[in-house]
Amino acid sequence: MKKNVGNGDRFLRIIIGIIAIILGLSGSFEGIIKWIALGFGLIMIITSSLQFCGLYALFGINTCKVKKK
Repeated sequence: MKKNVGNGDRFLRIIIGIIAIILGLSGSFEGIIKWIALGFGLIMIITSSLQFCGLYALFGINTCKVKKK
């Protein structure tokens, strides 16, 4: 997998993921919305840790800075 998630994007994904998981676990949401929030938060944290997003690859988006040699 080629990295396509940059540092700024990773930071945002971690923050959004943590917020979504907290909202899902806190009882703010009920039913299916709770599980969607938990799944979304988990996906955000996984994609930030792997530095790869399948949707970015699908649409050709890359937020990583290219190192010049």
